[in-house]
Amino acid sequence: MILGWVVEWPKGICMIQHISAVTLAVQDMVRSVEFYEKLGFKVAYGGRRSAFTTLRSGDAFVNLSAESRYEHRWWGRVIFRVDHVDAHHRTLETQELPVEVPRDAPWGERFFHVTDPDGHELSFAELLPARS
Repeated sequence: MILGWVVEWPKGICMIQHISAVTLAVQDMVRSVEFYEKLGFKVAYGGRRSAFTTLRSGDAFVNLSAESRYEHRWWGRVIFRVDHVDAHHRTLETQELPVEVPRDAPWGERFFHVTDPDGHELSFAELLPARS
């Protein structure tokens, strides 16, 4: 069951359990690693002087690939599940990050967005208790 929906998988198809990592192109690795560290990620591979860096927070991985010619075009967003959206929001505000105000969504999440230095939209979301 996903957000109250029953999902049946076609015979012979394995259910994907989760996304292992998302890779984002960035223009400036130093600036991007500093930004993601403020979000709570830790460098697992590479670093500020690398062309490719993997960052981790809990079970979530973000890969950054330095591309000097990268030009941002909106493509969607990455959504990270957190336990306490409002507490996470307050923490990011203390880091002086440009975070939106948290809000409740009709599909059962409380969330907020922040945009990284290269224009990638990131969302932090918490599941709300089921309505009866």
